[in-house]
Amino acid sequence: MPTRYPSLEPKYKAPKSGFRPSQATKQNRFEEGFRKIRSIPPPRSTAKACPDPISEVTKAQLQVLDPTGARTRLFSDDNAERVQPGDILLVRLKSGDPFAGVVIDIRKRNSPIDTAILLRNHLTRLGVEMWYKVYSPNVEGIEIVQRKEKRARRAKLTYMRLPKHDIGSVDNIVRQYQRQRMGGPMGSRDAMGRDANSHKKKNKKKR
Repeated sequence: MPTRYPSLEPKYKAPKSGFRPSQATKQNRFEEGFRKIRSIPPPRSTAKACPDPISEVTKAQLQVLDPTGARTRLFSDDNAERVQPGDILLVRLKSGDPFAGVVIDIRKRNSPIDTAILLRNHLTRLGVEMWYKVYSPNVEGIEIVQRKEKRARRAKLTYMRLPKHDIGSVDNIVRQYQRQRMGGPMGSRDAMGRDANSHKKKNKKKR
């Protein structure tokens, strides 16, 4: 009698009559020798957990770049005292000299983080325009120096590049604004000290 090897013996019983492969799971579900397959529930839908992921990322970035929300209110459409074209702004930078100029354009794209302003001023009698990102880490602060009395009807004041409408340099307006912040008359005395000394020197030369 030939030797029977246990590894060659059939482990499962023969299928019943009328067995079909498409119904193998249904027919053999409660048969002996079969181990129940562990079912893993489907993962949670990200669409239900976060319907608008872009807005959530934008809020997280705004909390880092503008924790107080001052710049957001400064350029928000819901704010009646927001910055508008024609205003004079002073942008202070962490690395570099501050720059002041007239707001020619406020560029707002799909994301509020991409908000940028275009300022125009005169340096050495030459018109200079600079783009600044409102939420840039290099921008330390934005101050409103002067507001335009009559609001412009246009969103872009590109016509100010023409000699007829160009207001020139705004350095005098910025100096006056800084004197008022320093304390009014005291700041003006320090700023006018140089002119007073020069006047005395002229009188001495005449004598």
